[in-house]
Amino acid sequence: MEPLVRPRGVLGHFPGGTAISRIHIYDWPTVDGLRGGAPHVHLLCTEGYVVVGGSGRLQTLGPDGYAETPLRPDEIVWFTPGVIHRAVNDGDLDILVVMQNAGLPEAGDAVLTLPPEFLADAEAYAGQVRLSSPTRMATQDEQVARRRRDLAVEGFLALRERVEAEGPEAGLADFYAAARRLVEPRLSSWHERWERGPLAAARESGRQLAALVDGDTGHLGAGGVFGLAAPRYDRYGMCGRLSAYDAEPERR
Repeated sequence: MEPLVRPRGVLGHFPGGTAISRIHIYDWPTVDGLRGGAPHVHLLCTEGYVVVGGSGRLQTLGPDGYAETPLRPDEIVWFTPGVIHRAVNDGDLDILVVMQNAGLPEAGDAVLTLPPEFLADAEAYAGQVRLSSPTRMATQDEQVARRRRDLAVEGFLALRERVEAEGPEAGLADFYAAARRLVEPRLSSWHERWERGPLAAARESGRQLAALVDGDTGHLGAGGVFGLAAPRYDRYGMCGRLSAYDAEPERR
């Protein structure tokens, strides 16, 4: 049997190689009269919303076309890679986000639905979405966050029209292809992150299961209690004022 050697970074990390953050969805008005965040897609990560407070809607474009899902307190909604999503704030919408594949969204897994001319060129895209300080809420970045949100809404509305006219497969094909081209240079680093995080966590569970089958309970003696300090809304995210929990847990 493979020895129970715990991979570095697995012990104490959030379950399953996932990550959590807290987002207060933007209440800035948009061109279509709604308030909310920047529509975007994840190419590799399933994302879950736990509605902590307030109310809103999740607008989506995907294989089923356009849809709206209510966001109500204490309810949970999640969506898989390829589902373009837009959080609409109908009143003080506050969300706890659970994200698959911790670290990948921060490494570029999320692609905003900017108009095609920005998606066609990596530098043009980066010029529209890059913040001066991704780790703190710098005053000068509010304008950038608003501009990129507005551009993403513009692109989302155009994609919605195309999906309604041509169907989901044809309507989203060009966007998916452009999104893949944007992230292509990062794919090898994504693989490394996945191996160190979610895959390592899954393999550790497999080793523990094999040990239990063999009557070995040694891993139970290595257990512990861990925690993360309460977050603060300290940066501009795609969907709102964001606070990501510290990536390194504390032993409690």
